[in-house]
Amino acid sequence: MAKTVSKNKKQVKNKFSKLFKEVNNLYAKELMKITHATHHDPFSVLGNQAQHSNKYLIFYYPNASKLQINQKDKRKNPLECTRFQETDFFICDQQLDQLDPHYELGIIFSHNHEQLIELHDPYSFGPQISEYDLHLFSEGKHQQCYKFLGAHHKIIDGISGVLFSTWAPNAQRVSIIGDFNGWDGRRHPMRTRYDSGIWELFIPGIHSGDIYKFEIRNHHTGEVVTKSDPYAQQTELRPKTASIIKSNDDFIWHDNDWLQKRQNSDWLHEPLSIYECHLGSWQRNQNNQFLDYHELAHQLVPYVKSLGFTHIELLPITEHPLDASWGYQTTGYFSPTRRFGTADEFRYFVNFCHEQDIGVLLDWVPAHFPKDSHGLARFDGSALYEHEDPRKGEHKDWGTLIYNYGRNEVRNFLIGSACFWLDEYHLDGLRVDAVASMLYLDYSREEGEWVANEHGGNENTEAVHFLQELNKVTHAEYAGTIIMAEESTSWPQVTRPVDQGGLGFSMKWNMGWMHDTLTYMSRDPIYRTHHHNQLTFGLLYAFTENFALPLSHDEVVHGKGSLLNKMPGDDWQRFANLRLLYTYMFSYPGKKLLFMGAEIAQGSEWNQDQALDWYILQYPHHQGIKSLVTDLNHLYKEKQALYYYDFHSKGFEWISCDDQQQSIIAYKRIYHGQEIITILNFTPIVRKNYKINLNQKAQYNIIFNSDSAYYAGSDSGSHGHIKTKNDLINQNLIFIELDLPPLAGLMLEKV
Repeated sequence: MAKTVSKNKKQVKNKFSKLFKEVNNLYAKELMKITHATHHDPFSVLGNQAQHSNKYLIFYYPNASKLQINQKDKRKNPLECTRFQETDFFICDQQLDQLDPHYELGIIFSHNHEQLIELHDPYSFGPQISEYDLHLFSEGKHQQCYKFLGAHHKIIDGISGVLFSTWAPNAQRVSIIGDFNGWDGRRHPMRTRYDSGIWELFIPGIHSGDIYKFEIRNHHTGEVVTKSDPYAQQTELRPKTASIIKSNDDFIWHDNDWLQKRQNSDWLHEPLSIYECHLGSWQRNQNNQFLDYHELAHQLVPYVKSLGFTHIELLPITEHPLDASWGYQTTGYFSPTRRFGTADEFRYFVNFCHEQDIGVLLDWVPAHFPKDSHGLARFDGSALYEHEDPRKGEHKDWGTLIYNYGRNEVRNFLIGSACFWLDEYHLDGLRVDAVASMLYLDYSREEGEWVANEHGGNENTEAVHFLQELNKVTHAEYAGTIIMAEESTSWPQVTRPVDQGGLGFSMKWNMGWMHDTLTYMSRDPIYRTHHHNQLTFGLLYAFTENFALPLSHDEVVHGKGSLLNKMPGDDWQRFANLRLLYTYMFSYPGKKLLFMGAEIAQGSEWNQDQALDWYILQYPHHQGIKSLVTDLNHLYKEKQALYYYDFHSKGFEWISCDDQQQSIIAYKRIYHGQEIITILNFTPIVRKNYKINLNQKAQYNIIFNSDSAYYAGSDSGSHGHIKTKNDLINQNLIFIELDLPPLAGLMLEKV
């Protein structure tokens, strides 16, 4: 009997000695690469996807003391795997033809005190991303690339887990690391999809809420970097930077009526009045902490609706590491910031806005990205998303990097992000930040600091093509949505169709109007007579683009002061000037945008670290401004003449543009027989019996007076009904005669 046992032991020893020798001969170098986490194709060695799968299976589990393969009846008669010599590799060569395709492993780790952990082997699963998806992505044509890149719950052959994937073409090895594997890059190296540069791995048993990153080893330098997932749909709250496996979207939308109305809308001819908002400083709780998305929905939205705005524009809520960047240094292009809650809680915010008939626009930043080590910068150890040459790839002013718009996959990343927000979050549009910096290769650069394009010019032709593609895709796929450009130069046809040579944007911020108007309004009225052209010049180009009139956050920070404190004169004059400014804006051709705090005449400059100065509403002048903005919004929405032809000259007619001596202008807004006359007096003098020449007899009602006592004004100027008169000498000359209030505007409607 003893001889038989001894003989069996010898046979087993000889068998494994032969097996180990075969494995050593075939895979010595391969196993060493797995051990050192340098293997480019771990599926060629590990699991039943490997080339040797007809002979034996190889598993690699660092710090495992025991590994077995459970049969279909679980722990009954498990197949014991043999440790390969004194390594962390385990080998099985038994009953391979009887194994389930996705066999279950039972593992005891040395630190778990003999606790058996059961899991399915990730290396028993084949490729999951289709060749078609890979092809479209490589071509830059996959509008929904976010549906397979990143981390997504999957059920494969009845087994639940998460499919991870990322684009890292210059990587030698990419691994998933997280709490589930002790942040050990050796545990879950990914499958390379070769020419596409995409890596993928399905890990069974991973759950929502688990955190993860990618560990990437560069093919050329051997540098190992740890990166957040560029396509993550949820991230940790800063200063933490890991990505979070988001739960399956179980949010139920209730905004179908809104979406249908939007799809059938003609926004060119509809009122659009935008309340620009920084969620972190609009309001805070009693401990000066952020409100969450639910609280914001139920406090911000009713407030905005009561003011009469049609849309809220959010400063970037895409994830970002630094509060002081206001979101403009984005690292999470598919992730709403965790500062205010989860992804589904942001969906709740948008849904609530839509239920209250308020649209939501998002400030979106495809012009540049920060250098933070966990982000996109040198993502796979190479200049992947950016240019290698700093003359093309770096914004020195901002300390950020510039996207390489010439790469298909980079364009696809950005266009995928734009589609993601419009699709997954039902947003009504995007405001594209810093477009001018994208269009010009020499933007904010001195001679010798930039590289000319292929034609020797300073135009960034790759960025132009990207912007045109962005606008074509979004307008085709998401009818009724708006893509708005913050573009501060005279680049032609920003809002004209791509097939006519334009960039294809819906609208463009009218930065010229904003600059001229604020410069003019900041002057003492005694000097305004010499700068009258700053009021009138804008009408020479007002209809060359689809313009929005922005009084934005950029004008009330960095020492520029609040809008109220830009106004000259004593307290009464400053408030009167501000009321006059808003009257001018709401009656002028173009859609409207006002940054939060401006509607209550906040005196202090915007501070992103605290809430607005809401206490000032106890004072009549501040309450008066709020009432004025509310009435202007409602008037703007009710009177088609004030919005229908915002982008066309037939909706505007000068009445008086040359009275620089008295600093008065007057004009008509027109729509199919409806006329609204606006008369603006930019001096603190009451103009008695001021004549406005008209071309026909009519009667007018004064429908708005910015000097009304209701707005804390002096309540001077004409009221009620005004009839035209004929000149006593020249009977063909028809006019109306008015008393114009000081630093104020009147609006008259033709009866």
